[in-house]
Amino acid sequence: MPKKILIISPSWIGDCVMTQPLYRRLHALHPGCTIDIFAPKWSMAVFERMPEVNNIIENPFGHGALDLKKRWQTGRMLGKRGYDQVIVLPGSLKSALIAAATGIKQRTGYVGESRYLLLNDIRKLDKTALPLMVDRYTALAHPTQADFNGHSDNPRFQIDPHSQAAALARHGLNTGKPVLAFCPGAEYGPAKRWPARHFAELARRYAAQGWQIWLFGSQKDFDIAEEINTLSDGLCTNLCGKTSLSEAIDLLACADTVVCNDSGLMHLAAALGRKLVAVYGSSSPDHTPPLSRRAKIVSLHLNCSPCFKRECPLGHTDCLNKLMPEQVAAAAQSIPTHNH
Repeated sequence: MPKKILIISPSWIGDCVMTQPLYRRLHALHPGCTIDIFAPKWSMAVFERMPEVNNIIENPFGHGALDLKKRWQTGRMLGKRGYDQVIVLPGSLKSALIAAATGIKQRTGYVGESRYLLLNDIRKLDKTALPLMVDRYTALAHPTQADFNGHSDNPRFQIDPHSQAAALARHGLNTGKPVLAFCPGAEYGPAKRWPARHFAELARRYAAQGWQIWLFGSQKDFDIAEEINTLSDGLCTNLCGKTSLSEAIDLLACADTVVCNDSGLMHLAAALGRKLVAVYGSSSPDHTPPLSRRAKIVSLHLNCSPCFKRECPLGHTDCLNKLMPEQVAAAAQSIPTHNH
């Protein structure tokens, strides 16, 4: 009988993208297996573009909601679906509780918040051996960390041309001219955001060469995107807060080149195989870099960075302010045109 596997997914969009190589590895190790994902509603669009996934079940628990009794009941329901294994990707007690309630025979995950009683195939994570988040996920496909070869594939999304055409029509867009996409937001804070004036300068440079510029992000990023548009004399199309995540992914797939901060959208652009320039300020690509051969990381490598702070502790944010538009343009031009 082919194996039936349930995955309890992480919440952040970028982390969700990084789980795809795990599913590919599970298919390689268990031919014909079916993989179902238990995921929050806002991340479902990510899993819908992974051909390795059979079914997506909505995780109704938001960030931080304890609801232990409800979690237990939800786990019992999941347990009736006949899975052979559940793999718990978040490190929390709450996610392990759902896994325990399923009664699934093999419950796999890393040692986390006191989860020994809840998981029975529990792994100790050697963080130095596996610095990359993607490898930490993929390693769980194997019986032990030692069986993992230390290498994950890159995520690769599949785009449905019909839903892409519908998204273009709905937002009155076309791909008659090449598209440069900007993802100017970063959930984490200002020390991860490249300045609006630099984005605007880059927009002017590309528009002069006949490109169109689309700005992507959530409602929270609308103001920074408006600022970029104003500074570039209205050359951009601001889509922030106007698209669903599903539409954002389909539209991002139309872009030739994407420039973004270290954010969830960066990971989506990488999985879509777009030419990608990822701008790093206060954060580091050592743990969650963009996973694509067509991604270039741009950073000034100042001796004060990475500081991992939301706001610059020195008050100047030189790591981003001094990173000039021409450096980003040069990085974009150095990326090969074809994705091999």
